[in-house]
Amino acid sequence: MEIRRLDHVNIRTSKLDEMIAWYEKYLGLRNGHRPEFGVGGAWLYKGDHAMVHLVEVDKECASVEPKVEHFAFTATGYSEFVERLKTHGIATEVARVPGLPIVQVNLEDCDGNHIHVDFPTDEV
Repeated sequence: MEIRRLDHVNIRTSKLDEMIAWYEKYLGLRNGHRPEFGVGGAWLYKGDHAMVHLVEVDKECASVEPKVEHFAFTATGYSEFVERLKTHGIATEVARVPGLPIVQVNLEDCDGNHIHVDFPTDEV
């Protein structure tokens, strides 16, 4: 067995519609097919790959804190991405990864989940 990549992240949210809109607008994912699991939710795709799975929970359950500190995407188009976030007032922190040719754009989604989007340093 050889692990090759992260398949998806599953996020609980009491703000399903807001989260769908956020991931579509700021990360360019699209809401797509999701099997019927008997609970509300959405799968957000890049191409044919469902990268972010959202599961709708009651507001009472929203305080459950997973032990995931962050999740990350690899991307291209640094300038366009940073400008999109800046235009919409999305707070970011940009950091170079010591010893690696990566620049991280750290941000939070509308539910407070930490995400970083990684770009090659030659784009910055």
